[in-house]
Formats: sequence, C-alpha cells, structure tokens
Amino acid sequence: MSVALRQVKANGVELNVALAGEGPAVLLLHGFPHTWQLWTHVLDELAGRYRVIAPDLRGCGASARTAGGYDAGTLAADAEALLDALGETSAAVVGIDAGTPPAFLLAMRRPDLVRRLVVMESLVGRLPGAEEFLAHGAPWWFGFHSAPGLAESVLTGHEDRYIDWFLDAGTLGQGVDPAVRDAFVHAYTGTEALRCAFSYYRALPESSRQIQEAVRTARLTVPTLAIGAHPVGSALEQQLRPVTDHLSGHVIENCGHIIPLHRPDRLLALLEPFLAPAGSTGSTGSRGQLQHHGRRQ
Repeated sequence: MSVALRQVKANGVELNVALAGEGPAVLLLHGFPHTWQLWTHVLDELAGRYRVIAPDLRGCGASARTAGGYDAGTLAADAEALLDALGETSAAVVGIDAGTPPAFLLAMRRPDLVRRLVVMESLVGRLPGAEEFLAHGAPWWFGFHSAPGLAESVLTGHEDRYIDWFLDAGTLGQGVDPAVRDAFVHAYTGTEALRCAFSYYRALPESSRQIQEAVRTARLTVPTLAIGAHPVGSALEQQLRPVTDHLSGHVIENCGHIIPLHRPDRLLALLEPFLAPAGSTGSTGSRGQLQHHGRRQ
C-alpha cells in the first residue's frame, strides 16, 4: 500500500501527515521518541479497509516546531483541526504514549467526531487507578525531560545513543527495523528537535489539569479500548474504568512499550474487530476471533 505524505495546516500549525487507503478514517497519534513511522507494520493492513491518517505531532518529525502548544488540550485541537482540514466528519482515534492524552481529550470534547477510541501504554493525567504502577515513582526520564533546558543541553550530540535506549527498552531488547530507527534518530537530532520533544513532558501539569477538568464535568461515552503491555500494563484501563461508559481492556503479554513495532500482529488482532463498522464482523484472517469485553493476553 502506497503512503502519501502531505503538509496540512491545522490549528495554525503545519503538520506532516502520512495518508493511505480509503474508507472510514482512522487517526493514529504517536508518542516519544516516534514519528508517523511508528505505525509502519500496521499501516498496510489498516489501509486495506480504512483511510489511515498518521501525522507527525507538532514539533516532531517533519511537522512544524512551535514555541508552545504541547499540552494535551492543544494537541487535541490539532487533531480535530486536522480531521476537518482533510474533510473527515468521523474518525476512530488511536493514541499511544504521548498521543493518548490528546486522543482522550478529543473523544471527551467531541464524541460526535470520535466514533471509537483506542489508547495504549500511557497514563491519563493523575486520574486514580495507577497507584500500583506509580508506587516507586514515575519513570526516571520524566523528571529529566521536565527540567527546562536541561535534557537538550546534555543530549545534543548523543541523540542516537539516547533514542536507541528507548527503542531497545520498548521492544524488550528486540530493537526495531534499521530504517525506522534511523528515521526516529533523524527526527530527534538537534537541540531544537529535543526541545520540542521534551516540551511534551514540561506541559504535563497543564495536561493533567485539563484532563481533571474534563472528567469533572463529563464522562467518556465513546466506545473505548485500552491496551497495555510492559511497563504500563492495566494501569490505563484502571484509570479509565470509573469515567468511561463502554470500556474494553487488554494486556498484551511479552510485549514492550512500543506495541505497533514490537507486536504488530497482536495489536492488529485487537484493532480489527474493535474498529469494524457497526454491523460488520470484521476480518481477523489468521489472527482469529476476539471478544470485545474479554481480556486477551
């Protein structure tokens, strides 16, 4: 399946967007240290039935590097504006890592726009439910990345070694395809690229405030699938359970944080029946059937 790359202006920001396939829209939101190429191993399969829209988030990859706007609320507005610019009035939204909070807020704000929500390997602000995961504190790099100006001053010139650490840890030592790895390293090389990446972490207090306010006044009514692996596991599902009307949760065993690159077949086995249009049984091929409300390990 061919992938077309386009520059699309959304919410005042030029976003680099990968487009493939035709049909109902599926919007894919990556995390750190990723670009749209995070979805390399699932994109073809999804594009056989859907119009896949996979942007580089603001400040990442070939998208514009902005001074601000890295909070989840602004990123949700970016995603909403991107769908509008592409003429889409409904989309399934899939977010992983830093892409999860904006995907969540978009579904909270625009349940008429988001027909299905899939969130993976992230926490949603400070909502209750993640206490066990956070028992020993947040992962070490959260504090390192959050101190303004520190991480980029230390890491400039050593980006490849740093990115390799995350790719190795996120696949339980398996690593990723060299071409994908090189794309990620290129995307996060240079002080300004690092500054944008770490701005996501520096905006976490504001993102958490936005999430808290959203659940204070409304519930998540969109059918939602929470997928965990190592290390987040079921923590995201536990956070969402009290505030979500229709929630399925699954933990993929023997799978690292970077699910779309580490275990793409297992991810597709979960996505295919969940994303299938109403009235459709979906096509699971050799991956078999999956119960929406069971737990697949």
